[in-house]
Amino acid sequence: MSYRTDLARVVGLGSAREGVGHWWSQRVTSVALIPLTALALIPLAGAIGEPREVVLETYSGAFDAVVMMLFVAVTFRHLQQGLQVVIEDYVHGTVKRTAALLANTMLCAFFGLSGVFAVARIAFTGG
Repeated sequence: MSYRTDLARVVGLGSAREGVGHWWSQRVTSVALIPLTALALIPLAGAIGEPREVVLETYSGAFDAVVMMLFVAVTFRHLQQGLQVVIEDYVHGTVKRTAALLANTMLCAFFGLSGVFAVARIAFTGG
């Protein structure tokens, strides 16, 4: 039996004050992905199966390159946020959770930046 009050038992276990911002960020990225997906996949669908020169020509234009870079960046940010929620909910143990969150952030950043760099290289140097 504990003589602590209800308030004393819950002090320090409250809100981290970042849930609303994370929730809004997930919603903004998901809504942004709706037009970005359509705008990015239409030129990509036309380039599938074509020779390398056609693909390079497609993404050497400023509009298609910028849209694809935004698509890749927003997609990986949205992925990172979604995986973060899953890790926070289902990975137990402080060390495991911290390692998983760190790996999630680093891998999503690495692959997102790699994709943006690849499209930027095509746009600025032609391949």
